Amino acid sequence: MPGIMVSAPWRSSGKTTVSMGLIRAACRRQLALQPFKKGPDYIDPLWLGAAGKLPCYNLDPYIQSTDEVIDTYSSNVSGNSLALVEGTMGLHDGLASDGTDSNAAIAALLGLSVVLVVDCRGMHRTIAALINGIQHFDPDVPFAGVILNRIRSDRHRQKIATAMADHSDMRVLGCLPDSSEIEVIERELGLTPAPDCDHADTSIDAVADALEQHCDLHLLFDHCVPQPAKASNAQLVSSAVAYPQPCRIGLCRDAAFHFTYQDDRDELHRRGVEVVELSPLADEFPDNLHGLIIGGGFPERHAKTLAANSRFRRRLKTAIANGLVVHAECAGLMYLCRSIHDGAVRYPMVSAIEADVTLQKKPVGRGYVRLAEQVGGASQVSLPAHEFHHSKITFDNPPEYQYSVKRGYGVDGEHDGVRFANVIASYAHFRHTRRTPWIDWFLARVTAAEAASRAGVDQHANQGRVYNG
Repeated sequence: MPGIMVSAPWRSSGKTTVSMGLIRAACRRQLALQPFKKGPDYIDPLWLGAAGKLPCYNLDPYIQSTDEVIDTYSSNVSGNSLALVEGTMGLHDGLASDGTDSNAAIAALLGLSVVLVVDCRGMHRTIAALINGIQHFDPDVPFAGVILNRIRSDRHRQKIATAMADHSDMRVLGCLPDSSEIEVIERELGLTPAPDCDHADTSIDAVADALEQHCDLHLLFDHCVPQPAKASNAQLVSSAVAYPQPCRIGLCRDAAFHFTYQDDRDELHRRGVEVVELSPLADEFPDNLHGLIIGGGFPERHAKTLAANSRFRRRLKTAIANGLVVHAECAGLMYLCRSIHDGAVRYPMVSAIEADVTLQKKPVGRGYVRLAEQVGGASQVSLPAHEFHHSKITFDNPPEYQYSVKRGYGVDGEHDGVRFANVIASYAHFRHTRRTPWIDWFLARVTAAEAASRAGVDQHANQGRVYNG
């Protein structure tokens, strides 16, 4: 039997809640259920990973090629493990108008049976009509069944059961009652990463308990065993880029900076890089780094603590001035600026970039982006990426940029990737793929900086100072 895709007619139906509960319930049965998340999201994979104590991998047809989606899935599912992919938005939704990048398309590509999670609030007989329409919209998509979510009462459940028996042949796997406890958990999921939630395990257990009580999990898990891995026409990303040995790369990972893709971390380890995890919230800045990666996260939620670690900030600023190679994304870009202002308090940051960050109430940049690398004044190479930020940056003087924005917002609607010294800092989040091999780019910059240092050359004589315009 195939693995399963947990999907829904629309967003906020309870997909992540059901997915993490299923993963925890599988663990209780001593079943290894490998989680995946469709799309670029960082927060949901942290919850899915926490539920099963396994890393969660993203499957993203916008960022990855079809072969890379297949490879990411097949290379992380062993012969004895189960597989669950949580979808995004609605089952047939995606950027492509023909649905070729939808959840349904991924399910068909990977041979997954769909578990449909339907929010039943405000409906009963219409549920059967809705499910019939979804089921027959694309006959090639197989369904394991439906979980009816947010059932208000036993009478509500009975009305839906009657309509389903009379008008639909979709198997009902369970009916989850509307619960104030689960509602609180669902509100938390999209806002707080699991590592930041003190009661994450308790919340996950509560969802698993509800699924155990109200769903036929034995029947459902029969659908989680993956088919033999499909072969693609290519291997996972590999590279012959040379870099210093030994190579020590700092990776910021704490409550403020924890948005990095699992397969990107895997790739660094595959290269033999010594990854030094560090916390700008609590640590000293380490010596003898060849490079530093500052990924995404929520620096605004921890701005006071980041500001209090002044020693880390000063030493990082000095290291950048001395030529440290830095790859920074979103939260990393914000942290490198002079300050973050939350509307009430201005918190000092690294000041490597002479600019100030102001938080906004609504998203400034949100969704997929497409960038073009600026080479010699001309825009070349189309680069897919992702952004999600609620902030704007005010510079003392216009900076140099690495990218022009073809889709999305970036820093100012036209540019992204502030470039100075040996630093490139963008709002865009990159994933290491054949089209965007950012780890290759990063290690190539590390190699160039090390070679210049050995040769006694000021490798950034024209822009080696801390950027101040």
